[in-house]
Amino acid sequence: MSKTQFAVEMGMGTDLKGKDFTKAACRAVHDALHRNYLTVAQAFGFPPESMLVDIRVGVSEPDKVDLEAVKAEAPVGTVTAEAVQGGLQLEMRGQGPIIANAIVTVSFDVDQKG
Repeated sequence: MSKTQFAVEMGMGTDLKGKDFTKAACRAVHDALHRNYLTVAQAFGFPPESMLVDIRVGVSEPDKVDLEAVKAEAPVGTVTAEAVQGGLQLEMRGQGPIIANAIVTVSFDVDQKG
């Protein structure tokens, strides 16, 4: 397999009151994916389901992220996800806004071009 990266999208998501790292991470991925509608698959003659989607979310407590929920944000393709140290967590009046950042890359196996 010759995995070749075709697109990179970045996004930010927050959970303002619930201290829910997964919610913030999912919102960051949603922001990245819906900032631009990627037509890269069709433009290069690949079926959309052949996309290889790699998601990396940065949050202050990566072990509290449900990666299956994060992966479910990608509507098509073979999806991998990881949570890493990053983002931001604040304490304000007993509430803890969470800010997550996401990088989503879309690649294809260029040896399998349809």
